[in-house]
Amino acid sequence: MILRAVFFDVGNTLLRPFPSVSEVCRQVLAEAGHVHDLSAIDALMPLVDEYYEDRYRADDTFWTDEEETSSVWVGMYSLMCRRLGIKDDAVHLARRVYEEFGKPSRWAAYPDVLPALDRLRAMDLRLGVISNWDSRLSGLLEALGIGERMDFVLSSAEVGLHKPDPRIFELACERMGVLPEEAAHVGDHHYADVLGARAVGMTPVLIDRSGQMPLLVGPAPITDFDTLEAVLGLS
Repeated sequence: MILRAVFFDVGNTLLRPFPSVSEVCRQVLAEAGHVHDLSAIDALMPLVDEYYEDRYRADDTFWTDEEETSSVWVGMYSLMCRRLGIKDDAVHLARRVYEEFGKPSRWAAYPDVLPALDRLRAMDLRLGVISNWDSRLSGLLEALGIGERMDFVLSSAEVGLHKPDPRIFELACERMGVLPEEAAHVGDHHYADVLGARAVGMTPVLIDRSGQMPLLVGPAPITDFDTLEAVLGLS
């Protein structure tokens, strides 16, 4: 069947934290009078990531509710603060970090993103976003020049559905006016993106921006968008 639409995840697919999660945390803490070396914060990032993955495995439905979503992120950064010896201000500072990541200045598109989106649009493909994200997503993407290149943006908190629930992929295809078999979905998470897309018959494309993803059963990951057309059978 002919490909008519391509959907994208956002974090670690289209956007990266800028300049980094650790540096944003360092700046927020320093502004509050808690000065820590970047290396000390970097060392805690695996623990922060593990906290998120544990919550995600236990109950990933938090992505469907704005309050629950923010509580997970506040929990992650509260843990970081406590490990740095910050106790009384931990929750307040964690919320400040969460609020900081609602600003477009704290995100950057990967260099290959806008050129790839323009190439796909030149092929008359329709483009959209399917992301586990809060309601700030559309504003971020507009400010970063991505929103104008998308036919629509679907965030989990706004529609009350989350990846890998097949219904969010079905809703995206319905809004785009395409069959799932006529669409591809590109994302960095095997569970949320690959399994979710495959469950409804979409073509999944796994991307590994770090080049360090463990090998899993399924499509071999791409590391950038330079080979995206080839993977989608468009070149």
